[in-house]
Amino acid sequence: MNNVLVYCELTEQNHIADISLELCTKGRQLASQLNGRLQAVVLGHRLEGIEQQLYPYGVDEVFKADDVRLSPYRTLPHFELLSAVIKQQQPDIVLFGATTIGRDMSPRISSYLRCGLTADCTSLEIGSHTDAKTKTTYDNILLQMRPAFGGNIVATIVSPETRPQMATVREGVMRKEVFDANHKGIVQTIAVGGQIDQADKAVRIISREIKEQSINIKPASIIVAGGYGMGSKENFQLLHQLADTIGGEVGATRAAIDAGFCEPERQIGQTGVTVRPKLYIACGISGAIQHTAGMDESGKIISINTDPNAPINAIADITIIGDACTIVPKLIACYNNNLK
Repeated sequence: MNNVLVYCELTEQNHIADISLELCTKGRQLASQLNGRLQAVVLGHRLEGIEQQLYPYGVDEVFKADDVRLSPYRTLPHFELLSAVIKQQQPDIVLFGATTIGRDMSPRISSYLRCGLTADCTSLEIGSHTDAKTKTTYDNILLQMRPAFGGNIVATIVSPETRPQMATVREGVMRKEVFDANHKGIVQTIAVGGQIDQADKAVRIISREIKEQSINIKPASIIVAGGYGMGSKENFQLLHQLADTIGGEVGATRAAIDAGFCEPERQIGQTGVTVRPKLYIACGISGAIQHTAGMDESGKIISINTDPNAPINAIADITIIGDACTIVPKLIACYNNNLK
């Protein structure tokens, strides 16, 4: 069947997680191209009305299991129910978030069903593929794009001979957009019964400790990001000053994080978060693909770099050639003077 199925995760407040809504947005596009339905699976407890959060994103069918044994998440009970739904519905595509839960569940499902799985995709499209050896052409298959070889190339991966085609996607890579605020689907209740009795006994949760996230740069409309070229943690304080002045957040490249210039929660890129601010100021950033993959859809990009040939300049709307440690204080002073 040409259906697309999304495994939905829940927040601590029992809301559909943003990553799952992003996958529903992309899943709706893929299902429409395949003339199929968009399906979603939600497993948890106290899920009354949860489907209303999914319908606006184009979900046609919600498979819901509501049982106290399904919350908080444990691998085996969720695996038992999800694998049963997939075997029954036989979707063409199954999508997971590249989260702790998604990375735990997706390879188990892939191994159980003996099908392909591509991790950390940055783009998903429907297209055709011709096998170079057999010359066989496969139409309407899932083209799964992701960085490879340390981010130096973007590989397109296909699974033409097994179903479902499965992929995980990092949060923020896909856009979260309402398909139709009035869209309505149907709910299919999953009968839990004794199906998860044995799985339920394998692991018992004794206690849980939840630490609130203190830094979240993803929703920021202005980001001042620094790279290894900033030189030191002390120089990075200039970026914090600029961000405070213009009402933004501070981001960083992996090289800057590894050097101890900034907190890991602020990392942007392939192994960090994906952001789409209205304004992105890149200071001392060379522009490796691992970083630009996480910010190249920003509304306006300003690059401050001593190297006129830095790759970041190729995608920047405005390029300032010079030392960020000299230019940033001038930007702060100029902004403050204009306020007066």
